[in-house]
This record gives sequence, structure tokens and C-alpha cells, in this order.
Amino acid sequence: MMSEDTLGAADIHEILRLLPHRYPFLLIDRVIDIRGEDHGIGIKNVTMNEPHFAGHFPDNPVMPGVLMVEGMAQTASILVLRLLPPPEKQRVMFFLTIDKAKFRKPARPGDTLEYHVDKISRRRDMWWYRGEAKVDGVLIAEAEIGAYLSEE
Repeated sequence: MMSEDTLGAADIHEILRLLPHRYPFLLIDRVIDIRGEDHGIGIKNVTMNEPHFAGHFPDNPVMPGVLMVEGMAQTASILVLRLLPPPEKQRVMFFLTIDKAKFRKPARPGDTLEYHVDKISRRRDMWWYRGEAKVDGVLIAEAEIGAYLSEE
């Protein structure tokens, strides 16, 4: 458990410990610049061998925008879950809302996606974040996401 004012990072081992997602639906490789539950940057190295590129689109591979929104949500989930005490049951974050989603440019194999997420608000076991997906510092997608914490 980390304190809220600790600047930190989460490597793939911590991500796998905190999230129930696995390949092919684990969409972040690490999280850096963590500032409690307020801010973090998820990193995703986009590679050609990911299964969605077989059909989206075979001659012009483009990462689906909905997967970028999911990557933002997974990044935000890491910020929340790493601050909580060890659970008795598996914890899962579920979407409440996806608002103001905009897709400006495609992400392609070879890109390194950065998911910049910043907390908007929290109420009990619900959190809202603003996310931006960037490649080489250029904004390519954005959304506001809301999620709630469930213990299964």
C-alpha cells in the first residue's frame, strides 16, 4: 500500500497483481508519474502481434479507439487499487460512464501510447477521471471516465 503523496510507478508485476485483466485485454505495460489517486501516466507499447490488428484493419493496422479508452481506465484503476489495503476478495473496477470521448489520430504498431489520467472527483467507491492518450506528446484521443469499485 502506498501513501497518497508518494510519487511512484507500477511495473508489470504490480499491474498483474492489482488488475484481473490478462492478455489480450491487459492494455498497459507500466504506470509512471503516479501521484496518489490524483494523477498517473500509463504506458502501452503498441505491437503488430496484437490480435485486434488482424481485423482492424489488415492492410492499415489501427488500434481501436475503445481500447485506448480501456487503457485509460486501466491506468486510473491502478492509481486507485494500489492505495487500498490488501483485499479479502478480488477487487474489480467497472465502468459507470464514458463521456466526451474524442479520437483525433490513430495509434499504430510501433507507437508508444501514454495514457495521462487526472482525477476529477470521488464519491465513496466511485471515481471519475479525465484521460488523454498521447503519442510523442501529440494528443490522439481523450475521454472522461467514471468507474466503481466492486469486490467479487
